[in-house]
Amino acid sequence: MTIAIVGAGLGGLALARVLHLGGIDAVVYEREPSRDARGQGGMLDIHSGQRALREAGLIDEFYAIARGEGQDMRLLEPDGTLLLQEDTPDDAPLDRPEVDRADLRDLLLNSLPDGMVRWGHAFTSAGEGLLHFADGSSAAYDLLVGADGAQSRVRPLLTDARPAHIGQNVVEIGIPDIDRTHPDLAAMVGRGNYWVLGNGISLGAQRNGDGRVRIGLSFYNTAEDWFATSRIPFDDPAAARARLIDLLPGWDPRFTALIAACDDTVVPRALTTLPVGLTWPSTPGVTLIGDAAHLMPPVGQGANMALLDGALLGRALAACPEDFPAAVEAYEREMFERAGAAARMSADMQELLMSPDAAQKLLAFFRPD
Repeated sequence: MTIAIVGAGLGGLALARVLHLGGIDAVVYEREPSRDARGQGGMLDIHSGQRALREAGLIDEFYAIARGEGQDMRLLEPDGTLLLQEDTPDDAPLDRPEVDRADLRDLLLNSLPDGMVRWGHAFTSAGEGLLHFADGSSAAYDLLVGADGAQSRVRPLLTDARPAHIGQNVVEIGIPDIDRTHPDLAAMVGRGNYWVLGNGISLGAQRNGDGRVRIGLSFYNTAEDWFATSRIPFDDPAAARARLIDLLPGWDPRFTALIAACDDTVVPRALTTLPVGLTWPSTPGVTLIGDAAHLMPPVGQGANMALLDGALLGRALAACPEDFPAAVEAYEREMFERAGAAARMSADMQELLMSPDAAQKLLAFFRPD
């Protein structure tokens, strides 16, 4: 039996790793030309996903690259009022450590045999046991697993559901080597997550393991075409930074200083999600994992669910190698319940962040007593 995994993200690689440990042949097809073709994003908060890394036999290696100090949290209001500061003791357990997505992806890639991931294979369609790729080539499969993210090309084989805009638009910017270039700002941000919330806008700053601070400016309750009307000149980074500062009237100068210190990487992202509780009839020969199955708001669940999807599907297949359809159906039943609960929790958090008094509500979330 041949298992084809479309997408070399965290979920697809976790699945490949567990299948490899179980002695089951699989191939991962990835559209990117190489593992280093593009950046992999910022830090991830790994909590329930640690179970998947145990299933994959990689938990010790994960702890070696995880950042316990990434659990630190600072929460402020736009006028500079500090609402919450949590500094993690050096000997604290790694309940929710942060890890660079690129480092975690490298850990999974390095755990696979050479040739298991085939780069430069952009999936276009599937039918009659064959995958078809953009370069005209094809490959046989018995089970197709769509691990190809938010804009999955495998998903339409199972459902007509499409991602929908959630009323949030994000501009991603960042400060490289912040400890050397802006030590005052580095001290302000701290070692982990730094949040400013208010007036329908949030500024989230997150320290990465490579010394870069990634900053996301979120504009809530905005339309899908908001970037077209925002007058942010994305083709002129300096002017874009100035316009972003203009969009924060009354904010403490320390926060606008973060924006002014950023480099020329300015990336707009319109956020979308799939319907909460999405399911489909189990179909022999194809299934989905990760964002392809349950795209959620980026509030700390997506990567964990993708890792769990991959590991638990791999375990189900290894336990039932003579009956893949039964294994897939069992996986989907568990995944629908688990991911549905995570999606509902993520939607609740998203609603909180979009509320007028988001900072106070978030404070109550972290300090319920």
